[in-house]
Amino acid sequence: MVDVILKRFDEPDETRTFSKGKFDLVRIGGMVIGRASYEPGWKWSVDVGGEAGLRYCMIEHVGLVVSGKAVASMKDGRIIEMSAGDLFYIAPGHDSWVVGDEPYVSLHFMGAGDYAKH
Repeated sequence: MVDVILKRFDEPDETRTFSKGKFDLVRIGGMVIGRASYEPGWKWSVDVGGEAGLRYCMIEHVGLVVSGKAVASMKDGRIIEMSAGDLFYIAPGHDSWVVGDEPYVSLHFMGAGDYAKH
């Protein structure tokens, strides 16, 4: 019987790479947890969805911003800025991009398994 499992994002189970960023996945306790790392200038509709011709991310996210700033732009025109320490829920049907000159890092507790699949 396993009582404790320890894993680190330094050794993820999977890494999905794309222009100006990557998404590390760790599978633990029946969950898939993701770590998004995006460089300044990263934009979902260009760097992730662009290859498939997608304008909006259709994944539902629950996460925590670790560092940097980004925005989520909803189909209805709302723009929400997220920064370090913010817990977020983002519904399907959004674009997102890094704000400023700092890299952006966030942890994803919902939606990670399906995000940026090629």
